[in-house]
Amino acid sequence: MYEPNVVGDWQEYGEEHAGLRVRVHGLEKAEPPRGRDDAAEGLTYVRFRVTVENRTTAYFGIHLEDGQLDIRVGTDGESAFLDWRNSQFIEGFDVYPLRRVTAVLYAAADEACLGQVDIQVQLKVDDEWTHRYLWSGGVDLREPAVGVGARPEGAGDSLAAQVASFLKKETGQGPTA
Repeated sequence: MYEPNVVGDWQEYGEEHAGLRVRVHGLEKAEPPRGRDDAAEGLTYVRFRVTVENRTTAYFGIHLEDGQLDIRVGTDGESAFLDWRNSQFIEGFDVYPLRRVTAVLYAAADEACLGQVDIQVQLKVDDEWTHRYLWSGGVDLREPAVGVGARPEGAGDSLAAQVASFLKKETGQGPTA
């Protein structure tokens, strides 16, 4: 079964671009530097980065623009608004050996949906399309503080609760509930 990357993880490319890897990281709430777009009225902005690293002895021409990204939020996977005016894309940059290049991107969505954010990236490397990869994460995953034994309504359904439960099971602390 295909599992998405977690925001912050590196994804290695296969034989077609061996030595090249990409990651989505730095997902956080942030206001755009050149002001809010009118189309994002009432939405909350987030910033994230897409970094491409070259660990080979040859260089790669990297291209990443708005049509190569898809941002979905919430449990229903609704589309987020990608603010291309404030985002800094990678447009035809040659990434030499042992170097990195990073795009800084701004998107906006309903704040209630930002607990689950899926970002799909498809690079163009040397005029060839690469495989699409998916990263999953969220903004403000911390649960509100509650008393011992208390459980807020719907807390077990949130992405944060699922991650916390998984981590506790993995560390041998047993299930949460």
